[in-house]
Amino acid sequence: MAGLWVGAAALVGAGRRGRRLPQPLMRSSAVWTLKVRSERAPRGPGLRWASLGFAGDLSLQVHVKMADEAVCVGPAPTSKSYLNMDAIMEAIKKTRAQAVHPGYGFLSENKEFAKCLAAEDVIFIGPDTHAIQAMGDKIESKLLAKKAKVNTIPGFDGVVKDADEAVRIAREIGYPVMIKASAGGGGKGMRIAWDDEETRDGFRFSSQEAASSFGDDRLLIEKFIDNPRHIEIQVLGDKHGNALWLNERECSIQRRNQKVVEEAPSIFLDSETRRAMGEQAVALAKAVKYSSAGTVEFLVDSKKNFYFLEMNTRLQVEHPVTECITGLDLVQEMIRVAKGYPLRHKQADIPINGWAVECRVYAEDPYKSFGLPSVGRLSQYQEPIHLPGVRVDSGIQPGSDISIYYDPMISKLITYGSDRTEALKRMEDALDNYVIRGKNKYINTKFLSDVYPDGHKLTEIERNQLLAIASSLFVAFQLRAQHFQEHENSRVPIIQPQVANWQLSVKLHDEVHTVVASNSGPTFSVEVDGSKLNVTSTWNLASPLLSVSVDGTPRTVQVNVLMIYFEGSYKVHILTKLAAELNKYMLEKAAEDTSSILRSPMPGVVVTVSVKPGDMVAEGQEICVIEAMKMQNSMTAGKTGKVKSVRCKAGDTVGEGDLLVELE
Repeated sequence: MAGLWVGAAALVGAGRRGRRLPQPLMRSSAVWTLKVRSERAPRGPGLRWASLGFAGDLSLQVHVKMADEAVCVGPAPTSKSYLNMDAIMEAIKKTRAQAVHPGYGFLSENKEFAKCLAAEDVIFIGPDTHAIQAMGDKIESKLLAKKAKVNTIPGFDGVVKDADEAVRIAREIGYPVMIKASAGGGGKGMRIAWDDEETRDGFRFSSQEAASSFGDDRLLIEKFIDNPRHIEIQVLGDKHGNALWLNERECSIQRRNQKVVEEAPSIFLDSETRRAMGEQAVALAKAVKYSSAGTVEFLVDSKKNFYFLEMNTRLQVEHPVTECITGLDLVQEMIRVAKGYPLRHKQADIPINGWAVECRVYAEDPYKSFGLPSVGRLSQYQEPIHLPGVRVDSGIQPGSDISIYYDPMISKLITYGSDRTEALKRMEDALDNYVIRGKNKYINTKFLSDVYPDGHKLTEIERNQLLAIASSLFVAFQLRAQHFQEHENSRVPIIQPQVANWQLSVKLHDEVHTVVASNSGPTFSVEVDGSKLNVTSTWNLASPLLSVSVDGTPRTVQVNVLMIYFEGSYKVHILTKLAAELNKYMLEKAAEDTSSILRSPMPGVVVTVSVKPGDMVAEGQEICVIEAMKMQNSMTAGKTGKVKSVRCKAGDTVGEGDLLVELE
């Protein structure tokens, strides 16, 4: 069973910063239904919210707790729940909802869903079906954009039939090209191809992802603009012919064509370019009589030339940064427009006040191909909402499960400041104070492949600070254990009392460092490879967050057994000098020969298996495809050889490390 829920009435009219939204507007995993008790303009007390959730322990789903009621719509797989219109319509009828907000994804840009609602006299809180069809289809939207005199990217204005045609079109356009889903968004069903082989693979994977995510496998191909900026314009229109542009959002920091960090405004645009982009976005919105909140996305080159990319006919994940700098509540405006009210503002009323930044928090392992999905149950979860200028939109709590069936984004962290410097500093502090722990090893939004291809590299000063803090923590834990032993005479003492200087061997990455630490009250004096540092803290070892000072420099760290979170996530192995000497005699487990076996690098579902026992495979040849969190991953052979056994089949659910295929 899955849950249809009615979300918090406090949503409408709530403050623009520090607000916590119900789950459906924060992620793509739900649909909202709306009950209006009053015919007045929508306000908090006059609303009841219902949400559609997936199978699982509903008591651990935040949106269910915020709801007035919950109804189940199906099991976790999207085809049986969030893409199942019959089940959703039945839930809407059951709750006698008068309006539906579709959230971020799944059916939010599906014209058939909007038509089903209209047939039942239920209001769709979004644009009408004509605009959804025109702008939701990338092929048709590009043609309409050209007609509205909006700058567009060169490409093929039609549906690509098969891989052979994709190769032919790509050659005509000229490599590199972008292959992407016609009905998609959010980075799903998108591939960059630099040659014929990548075009064939890209066509296959993009069409499969598009079908899985949107129920539509149509693709288009256009010229890929290398190293562009991704800047989008927020638009808002009503049913009376009015439309506004609400400034821009910079969304250029991405990986796998998915946004990771967004900010508003953009540091790159000048007022003239901003106005030109805004006016073209409004012209496109008016061309299709757009009546709701929507986003027109552009690619911008180094000379500030901009090209229409697509229009999203829904609320964007990153809408909070626009709310922060304009003071508008976009969700409230969407509800008002759906009710039939005209816009309350003119273009001259739209300000840029301050600066806002949003980081998407993903359940991924940044050290596995730069972010393979990481699933499991959250054991600890603590949002940094105690800090000034911080807003967190999430739908999780301690005990929540991170599923293989949905997008890996689990929350959005937003900070606001008077200028960009203050907003970024608040983001840095918020990330340091955000506690997310569980079966998944670590969750981190700080690493980007284009900036840190080998992960974040510590400077010598940062490395010494990290080692000093880790060593101080180690000694603090030992002293606490010694304190307990003093009150338990029956225990065998393993900690030598009154140690003046702790001689330690600290391993970070593959390097071993010699450290000597001593303490006097709350301050530890630490010598790291000859450099002396003083580390001071309250040393509250029961807290997941610890504020420390290293030679007067304030730092916030998180500690999780042997893992320390400091400017990223680091595994620090600390032994006393004696233990390190004895450790040399410990046998190490021989590393597994992975060239002859293929194990799943992440939990997921097997989509296809391309080999059978007895087949000869070449190094790098595709063996199978695994889908995890709506992304498809090609698993390849590590060497040339004969297939000995195949341990999986299409449709199987596999876990991390499960054996898939053996080679002789």
